[in-house]
Amino acid sequence: MINVLFVCMGNICRSPMAEGAFLDAAEKAGLADQFFVDSAGTLGFHAGSAPDDRAQATAKKNGVDISGQKSREIMPGDFDKFEYILVMDNDNFAEVTERCPEKHHGRISMFLSHANHLPIDEMPDPYGGHRNDFDMCYDAAIDAAEGLLETLKVKHSL
Repeated sequence: MINVLFVCMGNICRSPMAEGAFLDAAEKAGLADQFFVDSAGTLGFHAGSAPDDRAQATAKKNGVDISGQKSREIMPGDFDKFEYILVMDNDNFAEVTERCPEKHHGRISMFLSHANHLPIDEMPDPYGGHRNDFDMCYDAAIDAAEGLLETLKVKHSL
């Protein structure tokens, strides 16, 4: 089992959509049983909440149900459990790296760095924006999820 964690600030928009996009890509490739996937936030003020309604609607129109996800804050044990920790932006990267034991720093990467068709590494936070900002983020998540899956297939001989 390969453990993959997606991290944004509040764990109600970007990381839940990334989790859903990656699980969808893994399912379509017949590899969902090879992964344990979760998401978390660097802040816990939404702990226990479902993803933002706009994130859920965007995922749903792409055939993915993220309504059962619950927000949580990243925990110290996550750094031992997850081999891959994918963050959404530079602030999240700095925060996660600061909390992470140095021996696990190599597990942390920018999620969009795995995208094959995007010239950016940071996923903009759609929370304060419009519904179409969620569409843009989900499209980016699909691209990065597919690229990440391809990388993991090669690395783990799947």
